Amino acid sequence: MNFLSFLSENPEFLWIFTVFYDLTISILLFRYFGLKGLFIAVTLGIMLANLQGGKVSDLNLFGQTFTVSMGAIMYSGIYFATDLISEKYGRKEANKAVILGAISNIVIMFTLVLSTYYLPSEIASSSNSVHSAISTLALYSPIFVIGSITAYLISQTFDVWIFHKIKKMTNGKYLWLRNNVSTLSSQALDTFIYTFVWVLAGELSFLTALSIALTKYIFKFIIAIIDTIFIYLVRNWDV
Repeated sequence: MNFLSFLSENPEFLWIFTVFYDLTISILLFRYFGLKGLFIAVTLGIMLANLQGGKVSDLNLFGQTFTVSMGAIMYSGIYFATDLISEKYGRKEANKAVILGAISNIVIMFTLVLSTYYLPSEIASSSNSVHSAISTLALYSPIFVIGSITAYLISQTFDVWIFHKIKKMTNGKYLWLRNNVSTLSSQALDTFIYTFVWVLAGELSFLTALSIALTKYIFKFIIAIIDTIFIYLVRNWDV
């Protein structure tokens, strides 16, 4: 059995691998490109998260089945990047990264929608399937795009604000405290805002949406704890 086959047959290990993969990308971008690399990490995170937000799978842990979103995993890496920017470069640069991520997301989604107006050519057998795939991603529902951007801007702006508020109150001490409080509180905002967009769209009932939101938050909580280890690992790097 090769590694990829092992991951596909063991979703809990696949989830752990994906979390570490996502955080490692941010670390490598920071290591080799500094602040610019973290800007890239934020923009990659928001674009990948939104493109894969509808990719949901069932994960079995401790005899329980949880529904997880690939988008939620990739989205969590954004908080690591913005917190690291806040810690190393300050609030102004962190807010700049948030705005850059929002603009990038709007541009890529608009471009995908624009591409659906180009009808597929008959010259290649794959044209129709590619056109259908892009149409599904681009035209899934305008309310989800709007909800996603709204949740992102509110939660990320709050994340940067509360991070620096705690840093000021503690005189720069207790990185673990501001990293976790800012991430967990802003993750809660994002999770519940975006999940209840499904209610507004008529896709889910209130109770079902609440259940999904709580499940997503549990996994985001675990990721927040993991990324604390990573931020301590790189906080003193001179790049």
